[in-house]
Amino acid sequence: MAEQHELRDKGLRLTPQRELVLSAVRALGHATPEEVAEKVRQSHPGINLSTVYRNLETLENVGLVQHTHLGHGGATYHAAEELTHLHLVCGVCGSVGDAPIEAAANFVNSLADDYGFKTDVTHFAIYGTCSACIPVED
Repeated sequence: MAEQHELRDKGLRLTPQRELVLSAVRALGHATPEEVAEKVRQSHPGINLSTVYRNLETLENVGLVQHTHLGHGGATYHAAEELTHLHLVCGVCGSVGDAPIEAAANFVNSLADDYGFKTDVTHFAIYGTCSACIPVED
């Protein structure tokens, strides 16, 4: 299992809970801790939500997962190797889409050049209206 090697490479003790949580995050794409717990419980019904939270925090601290806020609720987690896209959240229907991270290059470069500010655009969501919710003009 790839998770075993990655956990050891990061200096973490290999536990079944860490493997299960990391595997669930990868399988789900973007998921809340509750969704991760639900996925893990499909094969291991005894895992509780606090265990999932602790393991998500540990996995984030070593760079294997990252959280993003995609709405008014809590954090959503995704695997760190998926940090190649921006999160586009529709304020009308709530759908979450992706755009390549390069789409923000001008914005990121402008903030760096004008304000000396290094931006991590993988950590936030861009809100707007998706093409399905934009009214069609006659």
